[in-house]
Amino acid sequence: MGRQNPEEEREKVRCGYSLLLMALVIIVFGHGCGRGTQNMSNSEVPATWIDRPEILAVVFHPRLEYGPPESGNNFEELSIPVDRKVVIGGRFYPAGKNQPVILFFHGNGEIAADYHDIARYYTQMKVNFLPVDYRGYGKSTGSPTVTAMLKDARKIYAYIRGWLSERGYIGPFVVMGRSLGSASALELAATYSEDIDGLIIESGFAHVIPLLQRLGADLTSVTVQEESVLQQINKIGTFTGPTLIIHGEQDHIIPFSDAKALHQASQSSRKKLVEIPGADHNSVLVVGFETYMRAVSSLLHSLGTRRNQP
Repeated sequence: MGRQNPEEEREKVRCGYSLLLMALVIIVFGHGCGRGTQNMSNSEVPATWIDRPEILAVVFHPRLEYGPPESGNNFEELSIPVDRKVVIGGRFYPAGKNQPVILFFHGNGEIAADYHDIARYYTQMKVNFLPVDYRGYGKSTGSPTVTAMLKDARKIYAYIRGWLSERGYIGPFVVMGRSLGSASALELAATYSEDIDGLIIESGFAHVIPLLQRLGADLTSVTVQEESVLQQINKIGTFTGPTLIIHGEQDHIIPFSDAKALHQASQSSRKKLVEIPGADHNSVLVVGFETYMRAVSSLLHSLGTRRNQP
């Protein structure tokens, strides 16, 4: 085989370093448990027990964003008001006003800035990429709780839809959640099912009680039925739009069986479950990068040109 163009070789090396860096960030900073009609909202669910300090300590691993913004990858920083004196930080990486938009909720040990390197792969696919944080993460203020996370997701959604509309972005709107972020994504998919064009769940959980136990939470004093908490299975069952579920075969935090459960519960006629062989919870993107991005691209290209308006 002939030697590749030197610039192509350098680009491959840069891409490899970017993916490796992202994997290390995820592993080092935590396990990442990370339209108009409202069908179902979690606002009435009695979730106060899950906001106990000893449980929040295993659910959230917040860290702030320090230092100057990264160079390259043109993006706009967002500051989204969700409560009195509480704002949520986010980043918007533009790809075109007619192109799809992905509103992305990350895992519990990550921040939006961790996705700076991967953002360029989305924009190269002609996708507007918009990762957002939780309270206490990145440049956000406040302290995270599960109840606040779900309420904030709805406020983030409303703000982003208005923000995009004001700037003329009219492409399909997709909600995506990784690990812990699957709770926020499914909250929106269930609440605004007719206004969301697509749903992507990566390393998401189906059952919260077993997950909390695996993370080390003491639930001996908790008396609550599984179906009354977060309702991941019920929520995905209310969304009938195109749905993609990506999961690592060797996930040690959220087993692949959770992905199967979510896929089975989905009522979408256009649903797909993608298994990444050999990948664990923190290596899905690195181990299965081509499969991962190809699956995302396939879902996005299936959406057509529906207007991004609530």
